[in-house]
Amino acid sequence: MKLLAISGSARRESTNTAFLTAMRYFLPTGVELAVFARLDTLPVFSPDAEGADVPVPVAEFLELVSTADGIIISSPEYVRALPGGLKNAIDWLVSRFEVIGKPIAIAHASHRGDDMLASLRLVLSTISTGFLESAFLRVPLIGKSPVEITTLLQSPSYEHEVSAFLANFAASIRLMQGQALAS
Repeated sequence: MKLLAISGSARRESTNTAFLTAMRYFLPTGVELAVFARLDTLPVFSPDAEGADVPVPVAEFLELVSTADGIIISSPEYVRALPGGLKNAIDWLVSRFEVIGKPIAIAHASHRGDDMLASLRLVLSTISTGFLESAFLRVPLIGKSPVEITTLLQSPSYEHEVSAFLANFAASIRLMQGQALAS
């Protein structure tokens, strides 16, 4: 099973990127995780650039989405909303097939950000019937370095939380895949 983790931050030392990257230590057997943390490489969405004119970085992003069995998104809150780069990436998916029915979960690296989370849930439930609102993990990591994040997540309480989140998400994906095959 292939999971794609999308970081909603373009910052090099992003808490969200470090959070998603550290999840690789807790994956169930047979599950791979690729992290996409380059929202800054995607040009601003324009319907004029769709079809044969899709820019190369966007085509590469769309291929990652297409080949993933499920997507995990972790994003900061900017001015009580989605960061522009994440919204732009989602805009590239709206009129396409890659995300339709794709299982999507949210992992949140902060104790705050509820306005952004509400908006993200609305957007994700609009673009994919596979958005799993109950597949949610929240770990307060603001102000921690990538090394501190990895260390904290390996503590017994968080290790269990992260492992359970990933195992439950993988099980949900398998269930959805089984239902799709049966229909």
